[in-house]
Amino acid sequence: MDSLSDRVAALSPDRLRGIRRGIEKESLRAQPDGQLALTPHPAALGSPLTHSHITTDFSESQLELVTGAHASAQATLAELTEIHQFVYHELAALGDEMLWVSSMPCGLPTDETIPLGRYGTSNVGRAKSVYRMGLSHRYGRRMQTISGIHYNWSLPGVDNDGYFALIRNFRRHAFLLLYLFGASPAVCSSFVAGRQHELQALGEHAMHLPWATSLRMGRLGYQSDAQATLAVSYNGLESYAASLEDALTRSYPAYEAVGIQNPGGDYNQLATTLLQIENEFYGTIRPKRVIRSGERPLHALRERGVEYVEVRLMDLNPFEPVGIDAPTARFLDVFLLHCLLTDSPPDTPREIAALKANQHLTAARGREPGLCLDRGGEAVRLVDWAARIVGELAPIAAALDAVHGGGAHAEAVARARQRLAAPGELPSARVLQAVREEHGGSFVAFTRAHSLDTRARLLALDYPAAIKARFDALATESVQAQLDIEAADRVPFETFRREYLSSQHLRL
Repeated sequence: MDSLSDRVAALSPDRLRGIRRGIEKESLRAQPDGQLALTPHPAALGSPLTHSHITTDFSESQLELVTGAHASAQATLAELTEIHQFVYHELAALGDEMLWVSSMPCGLPTDETIPLGRYGTSNVGRAKSVYRMGLSHRYGRRMQTISGIHYNWSLPGVDNDGYFALIRNFRRHAFLLLYLFGASPAVCSSFVAGRQHELQALGEHAMHLPWATSLRMGRLGYQSDAQATLAVSYNGLESYAASLEDALTRSYPAYEAVGIQNPGGDYNQLATTLLQIENEFYGTIRPKRVIRSGERPLHALRERGVEYVEVRLMDLNPFEPVGIDAPTARFLDVFLLHCLLTDSPPDTPREIAALKANQHLTAARGREPGLCLDRGGEAVRLVDWAARIVGELAPIAAALDAVHGGGAHAEAVARARQRLAAPGELPSARVLQAVREEHGGSFVAFTRAHSLDTRARLLALDYPAAIKARFDALATESVQAQLDIEAADRVPFETFRREYLSSQHLRL
């Protein structure tokens, strides 16, 4: 069997140079007092239906900023920064709203007052809003306001089996990323109002768990009893697609009770199946493919294979202006290559259950001294398992540094090793310390201060006229593109909905 070093050496410099990474970053728009902004998506930012870089996620108040795919972490973050600059300058021209820099939400109004994303009058635009209405019925709107960073990653020459091997190992080792980069150990009390939870009071209006890393990725975050019934296998494209198709076509009694339309004819959801559409499936990582107009994502995967993976468990880092820094992105590149290059046995139902338990333990208690996780049925200390993985990353970092020049990837791995030895330097520990010592135990006061500081820092950056001109043009083009889509509609929405959701469109 080849050693990891041999497998790294077998990767040509051209392939390593061919790695592409892009970022999708969600952020709530907030008022200066730390409450959710209830204003419409700013018109100056363009159409969220058709804009390639600036859209909305679940809520009208939740921006999603999207980079292209780039040849380096530095280039990806440079584009993400420019998108932020444009957004901040346009928000500043309108008033004093800011982007909320934590994954866990700001002060929220009543659930039904949180506005759903709006995408115009076209069938595809209406479908996006109805989908969000379905999410609100199924999970509540509060859960959907949680924000994060998705890291999209590809390497030339990887086939479907290779990407699924990567995904299996990623799921095994995802606890390491939650530990190193989790930054959501506390929440505003309004987030858990009326819900059962095990959180402890941190201050008058904040709740936390003392050893938590990422409440976003724990039982309070993107969880659902319905989806807990899914045991999706990642042993290959065929088994993954079959389990996803089952969830997309199997009616679920609780959702049948909600119904597709209410008695007045308004839509409650797109479908009564366990998943309305593919995007509703919550996972720490997804196999992805760019889809064609009107195409179902599952059909695209089956027909043309996996094109890249989408890493979904990264919290916003409130200490970084755009929520993530270059060393973190470089560590992800090294980590993903490690997942690809190390042996990846098939998963089993028992392992899938153990990995879910590991995720919840790390999210809620990751920094707890002596915490053990389940590795192949054996209890191992999280820090020992983490140290073993980080210890294997050196040859991968060296190979990337040889291609890109310098030692930035080795430095990113060294920083991770240092944080394993000094958990007080982890983002989750720093957040709790700052909330306690600088903001009187108030999570909202902490995030509000960092949001205001981030706003000031990004507005102070050099802002060439060419950046504004480019994004102004994109905004104008996106509005026209939305109008064109609306003008081209030829069938009633119900016909469109039935046709789009037809199970035949999931298959080849």
